[in-house]
Amino acid sequence: MASVDTSNPPERAPVADEVSVAVAAEVPVLATTLGAYLRAWAKRVRSGESGVLPVLGGLIILTVIFQAKSSVFLSAGNITNLLIQGSTFMVLGMAEVWVLILGEIDLSVGYVSAIGAVITAIMVGPPHPLPLWVAMPVGILVTAAIGALWGTLVIRLGLPSFVVTLAGLLGGEGVLIWLVNGNGTGGTIRISDNVFLDLTSGNLSPAAGWVVAIATVAVFGGLIFLRDRNRRRSGLVAPPQIVTVAKIVGMAAAGVVLVLVCNTNRGELVPLRGVPYAVIVVIAVVVLMSFVLSRTRFGRYLYAIGGNAEAARRSGVSLGWNRLWAFVLTGATAGIGGMLYAARLGSVSNNVDGGTLVLYAVAAAVIGGASLFGGRGKMVHALLGGIVIATIYNGMGLIGLAADYQYMITALVLLAAVTVDALARRGRTAG
Repeated sequence: MASVDTSNPPERAPVADEVSVAVAAEVPVLATTLGAYLRAWAKRVRSGESGVLPVLGGLIILTVIFQAKSSVFLSAGNITNLLIQGSTFMVLGMAEVWVLILGEIDLSVGYVSAIGAVITAIMVGPPHPLPLWVAMPVGILVTAAIGALWGTLVIRLGLPSFVVTLAGLLGGEGVLIWLVNGNGTGGTIRISDNVFLDLTSGNLSPAAGWVVAIATVAVFGGLIFLRDRNRRRSGLVAPPQIVTVAKIVGMAAAGVVLVLVCNTNRGELVPLRGVPYAVIVVIAVVVLMSFVLSRTRFGRYLYAIGGNAEAARRSGVSLGWNRLWAFVLTGATAGIGGMLYAARLGSVSNNVDGGTLVLYAVAAAVIGGASLFGGRGKMVHALLGGIVIATIYNGMGLIGLAADYQYMITALVLLAAVTVDALARRGRTAG
């Protein structure tokens, strides 16, 4: 996490081009047939670069254990509740991915997210409530500005992001207490705006859920197909077409299962069906942020900086501006996660445990497959890691285990994920 010069070099290296700059840790291996692709994939797994396999395997094991202990675990109502509980972990994990790609970290996202939520709650509350479409962007802008402040201190003054954001964690807790005590009652600001609360308590109609699922798969799957096709036509590295189709089919299958589960009646006294709005928010964030990381020059520059900052600088990449925007996006994404957290609780209090939230955020990103060493990470990694944490949290509650077991098991899962990451890095270095 060393500091680097924020300015562009006076001249661009003549051998560098946009493709060479976009060197990420997850470099695919050229394979023109399915057999060659599978052999290359198996070689990467043997070298320790297992991708999302560990988290998927862990998720399957956890599901089997909790279902064996409680038959309620895989019920439609509990799965939907698990997704709502995990939405905060997923989005906060995505916030961390922005800086983890750079080899940095942000320890303040827990309290920064709560600050965004409390500002939004104040603006939509009495005595002069504003519409949520006005208040929510203001809350996100405030959290983005906080991220910009941390980024400026890290980049301009060369301070370690760990120390800067640790100070932000402590200061953020103080700001949160000041805001809540000055605008709430009894240390709590209750949310009365129904639209705000519907972020986690509201649901799409069953028909609307199918429309959203089909549209999402069509758009995201189409982008993947076109990207891989264009890369193959240009002679660039891309998986075989059958692998691309398999990815799209898998995405469609996941969407079908999600909608079928959420459209199952989970109400007791009155019917309750539909995909929760929280799930839609998470999907929207994943799609948007994934597009930025994979389809824009800015995203490719982030991977290049995280992989080798000096090489990126010599290639003409502005280290300062790109790193600054990563911190800004961390703050903005954290603001979205904080609003989901507040909507689920129905209030924001002065005893929000921002320290635990940031630990879960980092754990979600790392458990899912993002690297603490920089240069590797995707938004889907935080999504999967957040589901794992929510599974532990939810399953422990169902079988009646205390919070101490929850923390210890989450710690073991995180330690296993970091071990896999370190082994993968060692394997790539040896290669």
